Amino acid sequence: MLLAAQILAAIVLLLHVYFVLLETVLFRTRGAKVFGVPKNEIEMRAAAMSNQGCYNGFLVAAIALGLFYPDPAIARAFMIYGLVCVVIAGIWGAVTVSKRILFIQALPAALALAALFLAKA
Repeated sequence: MLLAAQILAAIVLLLHVYFVLLETVLFRTRGAKVFGVPKNEIEMRAAAMSNQGCYNGFLVAAIALGLFYPDPAIARAFMIYGLVCVVIAGIWGAVTVSKRILFIQALPAALALAALFLAKA
């Protein structure tokens, strides 16, 4: 079950790397299209999206530490922290932006968390 948790967490990490790229360096091109931002609003939203991408980068860092930190106890703490933050952000995004976020962001992180807790049981 630990391997399943690690695979699911790696998927969440890769999704968030993609989000970071879409919200920062690719926002004016690919990101705006993916998020359905009208052309006349791209420049107005660019700074806020870049800021959001920065926060997603912190989630990537926490999950990466959870996957690669050499001390298993510290790695587990980082993994739990990162995944819980993703779940909370996904729920908030579903409430405030789009229900799709619940399935794209929160569900994979919740599955990874469940697998992680089942691995410890």
